[in-house]
Amino acid sequence: MLIERMKRLNLGQVACSLFFLLFSCQKGLYPEATLATETAVLVDAKVAPDAKAENVIAPYRQQVEERMNEVIGIAPMELSSDTVESTLGNFVADLQREQASAAIGQPVDLGLMTQGGLRNSLPKGNIKVGNVFEVMPFENKVLVLTLPGTSVQKLFEFGAQRRVLSVSNATFSIKNKKPVNILIGGKPLDMQRTYTMAVSDYLANGGDNLIMLRDATKVTETGILLREAILKKIKDLTAQQKPVEAKLEGRVKKI
Repeated sequence: MLIERMKRLNLGQVACSLFFLLFSCQKGLYPEATLATETAVLVDAKVAPDAKAENVIAPYRQQVEERMNEVIGIAPMELSSDTVESTLGNFVADLQREQASAAIGQPVDLGLMTQGGLRNSLPKGNIKVGNVFEVMPFENKVLVLTLPGTSVQKLFEFGAQRRVLSVSNATFSIKNKKPVNILIGGKPLDMQRTYTMAVSDYLANGGDNLIMLRDATKVTETGILLREAILKKIKDLTAQQKPVEAKLEGRVKKI
């Protein structure tokens, strides 16, 4: 039954199925059994693969590997995630805001990403689908939050302390671990108004200690998965015969 079910899956679902087949501990994937006594079983490269399992997995592994090795863009320089400001952080924060704006049909004030939310770099040279999965291995959704200015101020205070925020359509400086000269859309932060922000659902729920994002007065679904948004941006650039690149623009400065 499992084999017939897997034949009907698309490539993304196949990848997930392989993952759970190999690594999950969900009930049903393993026979229920108990050991009479505790037994230490060494699992290493010396353990021979199970031939039957290999026969089942082999065709799907081939499809997944072909998908992961597909080249979708070219980067003249590596895009990495660093503290203070990073090229990859700017790239992802921008594409979130851009695609969220298109999805909800109105401008979004801010885009946000954290250093910890990006798990690898995009390499110099050919960028493959697998590289994007390494950057964003999670099934995070892109949301648009409506936040009071006071909560946005707390966000920048957090950014000045931790130096891990990447922002789109905003700039600020860090002085004595405090944010100064905060500009959003080129204008000073206004504590009396609200701002919209494109961000992953993980961060929106307070992930990476961004508790202030829970103050959102409105949460708008975009229907976009963040990994798919990254893939789309890279493919769009390639279709326009443009390289995949981002620059350090002084969005976050230390003074």
